[in-house]
Order: sequence, then structure tokens, then C-alpha cells
Amino acid sequence: MILCGGRGTRLQEQAPDLPKPLVEIGGMPIVWHVVQLYAVQGFRRILLATGYKGELIERFVATTEWPPGVVVECVDTGLETQTGGRIKRLETALAREPLFCATYADGVADIDLEALLAFHAGHGALATMTVVRPEMPFGVTELDADGRVRGFREKPRYEHWINGGFFCFGAGVLDYLQHDSVLERSPLERLAADGQLRARRHEGFWDCMDTYKDAVALNDLWASGEAPWRAERLRRPAGVP
Repeated sequence: MILCGGRGTRLQEQAPDLPKPLVEIGGMPIVWHVVQLYAVQGFRRILLATGYKGELIERFVATTEWPPGVVVECVDTGLETQTGGRIKRLETALAREPLFCATYADGVADIDLEALLAFHAGHGALATMTVVRPEMPFGVTELDADGRVRGFREKPRYEHWINGGFFCFGAGVLDYLQHDSVLERSPLERLAADGQLRARRHEGFWDCMDTYKDAVALNDLWASGEAPWRAERLRRPAGVP
């Protein structure tokens, strides 16, 4: 499932008439790019949890030609629903599937989903989250104790790991969610406290379209032909459900 219900308030000044998932990279909405990440690696059923201006997303889905065998469905999960609540509202659509994946509509990566699924199967906990260390937006000045400049590093990675999306969840995760849950708060905190959450480190490319500056950078990367999340650059595993 892809969480597509947010307003994208920091992008609305540049794209006031569009929900965030429909802001384009290389002429196609970013949600199209996220769907392709899953489709090229063997996933066949994609649920879009819609909310703000969901009718525009539904129209896009209905008029887009998806890869053969891939079914993309929109489910209205409410205008003001939080991330965890959107997943909870898809409980019926999931029909208690033993395992499902979830991510955000604004993040792209050169992620190996087969490896993510294998990691999840190997640890036995209910939930796996992908964690990343994004690049800092500025260069770093390296100093001695007396203030002498030893050198510079151009946009190094942050030291700490952050939530990069690309979750794997067992069906039991739904029991940790309420219709007003913010996924990133109480549900994940409770899963961690219960020993039911593991993190898989992703060392490759990852980026999030949070601001107009991010959108410009991702468009430039796509135009260069070197975007790491392009379908031809992702390894296609065999037998991913």
C-alpha cells in the first residue's frame, strides 16, 4: 500500500491544485514512480490510500496504463486521517493478508525489495522499517579544537538513521493501529517496546520530495538519465508475490 492522503503543504505554493502524490518528476507523478518501484520487482496488487483531492488521484489511476498484470486500486481513507489510521482503514481491503508492504507516496530509492522481504522473514517480528541516512543539505567544515580549519566535506550523510518508509508488516500490526493513529508515533513505539519492530539499513540512494527544492532536484536527476530508482536499474527478483 502507498499512503497518498497528505496535503503536501510545503509544496502547495508551487503546485496549489495538486495533491502531493501527483506532483511530477520527469513528466509523471511521483506516485507513479513509487508504484513502478514495486511493479518492476514483481508486486502485482497496489493499494493507494487516498485522502486530500483523492478524486484527482483516482482519475490518474483510471487513465494510466500500468505494467501487465499490475492492478492499482484507490481506497478513500478520509480527508484528515493520519498515516496509521489510513492503514487501519484498509484492513477490509487487505482481508487479513499474512504480510503486506507499505510506504509513502513521496519517497524514491534504489531499494531491493526481495532483500527487504527476506530480512523481514528472517527475524520473525511483526514489523520491519527501512532506515536511511540522507545527505546533509550543506557541506561540513572540519575544525580542530583551537578553531583551525582542517578541511571540508561536501554534503556528508547524517550520522543518525531515520525512517525511510518501505515497511513490511505482518497482519498483527493492524491490532496496534486505531482509526486516529499516527503510524510513526504510538504504533511504532509500542511495536518497538514489545520487541516486534526491526530496522533494515538501506545504504543506497534514497530521497524524499518534501519541498519544491526537493522536487527540482529529483527532476534534474531524472532528466540526467542517472536516477537510481529507474526501472532498468532495479533488480527484478523472481517469485515476489
